[in-house]
Amino acid sequence: MLSLFLRSGRTRAGVVTVLTASAMVLTACVTNEETGHPDGWEELDIAAVPEIAAMVPPQISERGTITVGTNVPYAPAEFKDSDGEIIGFDIDLARAVAQVMGLELELADQDFSLILPSVSAGTVDFGASSFTDNEERRESYDFVDYLYAGIQWTAQTGHPVDPDDPCGLTVSVQRTTVSETDDINPKSEACVRAGREPITKLAYDSSDGAATALVLGRADAMSSDSPVAAFAVARADGKIETAGELFDASPYGWPVPKESPLGPALAAALQHLIDSGDYARILGFWGIEHGLIETAQINGEPYRP
Repeated sequence: MLSLFLRSGRTRAGVVTVLTASAMVLTACVTNEETGHPDGWEELDIAAVPEIAAMVPPQISERGTITVGTNVPYAPAEFKDSDGEIIGFDIDLARAVAQVMGLELELADQDFSLILPSVSAGTVDFGASSFTDNEERRESYDFVDYLYAGIQWTAQTGHPVDPDDPCGLTVSVQRTTVSETDDINPKSEACVRAGREPITKLAYDSSDGAATALVLGRADAMSSDSPVAAFAVARADGKIETAGELFDASPYGWPVPKESPLGPALAAALQHLIDSGDYARILGFWGIEHGLIETAQINGEPYRP
């Protein structure tokens, strides 16, 4: 079903005033162009763990590489630096679990809608692209969950907004994310039903475009995944701040084929990184302080060796 292949949500029609825009027409960028890794970032050299490497399916372990499908840009999870290299916390975590399994990581930059079919076809081994693990997707895939993220609003500093009272506001979002389909669209519909002004939605192809619109004052607020919000605030030189509390938290997961032994291998590698502290270090490099897990999960349940 089409809804399986959207980044983090389901497409749903709504009564919304829509202004479709592109970041290409803006004169500034919240990140002032992504030049590379954050200050303090380190490339970790993580040793393989033989008992975890032995869990890897033979067709993967024999070739010595593991291929992950990802889609850019979605900073800080996955995006390209000024040299065109794909970086981000999703990439760093995927590379770390590959190292624990004794493998080299290979990246396949794909349209987001093609990643899950590629996992099914075996052209990539798993996906690492901020996939929300939900019941619908679990019908066809297993998910190794590695981080909880929710929806977080941001606003211009000194101009607070209330996500629970959004009628009449102009809000920027990345198109087809949960922020658009499960947050802004339903809230705008509720405004109309109450006889109030709908939300004016600025829909962008990238999270960077949505954040830039807020920084420039084209939007009153931005709705985004919490890691995206935190990254935007950190890069905006004090021009924007979070508004309200994080809500609708759900796990990000790595999709693998249903019942694949790769799922437990990934979960075991992730648990090793959690126990060693490298998991928290990697996310800390990217400013991710909330939503960290203490136990690796498969389909929302704690992984038990």
